[in-house]
Amino acid sequence: MMLLNLLPSSSLTLSKSIHKHPIKNPNLVSRTSICNQKFKVLNFNKTHNHPTSQIHQASIFRKTQFADRQIVVKSVSDSSQDPAPDGETENEKSPNKTLQLGIVFGFWYFQNIVFNIYNKKALNIFPYPWLLASFQLFVGSVWMLVLWGSKLQPCPKVDKSFIIALLGPALFHTIGHISACVSFSKVAVSFTHVIKSAEPVFSVVFSSALGDSYPLSVWLSILPIVMGCSLAAVTEVSFNLGGLWGAMISNVGFVLRNIYSKKSLQNFKQVNGLNLYGWITILSFFYLFPVAIFVEGSQWVPGYHKAIASIGTPSTFYLWVMISGVFYHLYNQSSYQALDDISPLTFSVGNTMKRVVVIVSTVIVFRNPVRPLNALGSAIAILGTFLYSQASSKKKAAIEKKD
Repeated sequence: MMLLNLLPSSSLTLSKSIHKHPIKNPNLVSRTSICNQKFKVLNFNKTHNHPTSQIHQASIFRKTQFADRQIVVKSVSDSSQDPAPDGETENEKSPNKTLQLGIVFGFWYFQNIVFNIYNKKALNIFPYPWLLASFQLFVGSVWMLVLWGSKLQPCPKVDKSFIIALLGPALFHTIGHISACVSFSKVAVSFTHVIKSAEPVFSVVFSSALGDSYPLSVWLSILPIVMGCSLAAVTEVSFNLGGLWGAMISNVGFVLRNIYSKKSLQNFKQVNGLNLYGWITILSFFYLFPVAIFVEGSQWVPGYHKAIASIGTPSTFYLWVMISGVFYHLYNQSSYQALDDISPLTFSVGNTMKRVVVIVSTVIVFRNPVRPLNALGSAIAILGTFLYSQASSKKKAAIEKKD
């Protein structure tokens, strides 16, 4: 309506708007020229007291205004029928985007399930999580170097300041990864994932301690997480204090990694998620491997011979270890790619459902006994994680709206 009211003001105004915003419709340009000529005739008659000016002045102006409005309406109609720049409409793009995200989530879930199964199989016969965790980081480091060297993944331009900024997040990533592997070696995979679903609790507590504030809905959402994890821990058949503490420390490590990543890496937003994870993996390997040698290095050779004797064929053991290393990196790579393409809320919901899928899959594969109360506690904890993702997303939306 504002455009329609501005159009009949003068020929000068209309001419400027045409030059400022070029119109693709040739009919609009030609009809606008006619309107400009009518305005000129009207101004000429008025200036020179033409005999017909008093008779036709009002009718010419009304016709010009009406024609002008017709031109604008038609141009809007014509422009709405123009094809999209890449030849696709929004309806055609939406299914493709949904299909792409479905494939990413499918690979993410599948790779996570494969990692958890073969990681646990390797740890059952070779219970040395420090070496296995180091090998998984080594495989990821080699993987990223191959991607960068072959130009399949653009290598980011990094400098000393970027590496220094990564030291903190990589350290906490190392702590989170090795703690989870220690937990996997001592308890059932399903139990570790139930305890790891309590990560939002640590996130809220640490963020609040550092000055962040959360609405009541977020605090209420973490209550079922605490209750569910507690019930699951009490009723867990394979309960082990070391496994419980490993999962808890893993939560602390990954939460601090996320917090310090936001603080130290906010000036390096040009580095995408996959490249960022690649550099974190490389630094984490250099953090972890020397400590692994110190902690359990003297036990590796006897443990290796014992593992080969128990499984019978060395190639099977090598295959399990290799699969655990490759799929550990792949599922993290898929998660970072998904995080680049979707909103944090969708990612949080997907991550919650991933834990459900992994828990159910590992219970079926390893035939872990599950008590009814244990299953109830697990369900309550995962439900709390889902509620937390909903509440925290509303908080983020409110902050973005203020900004």
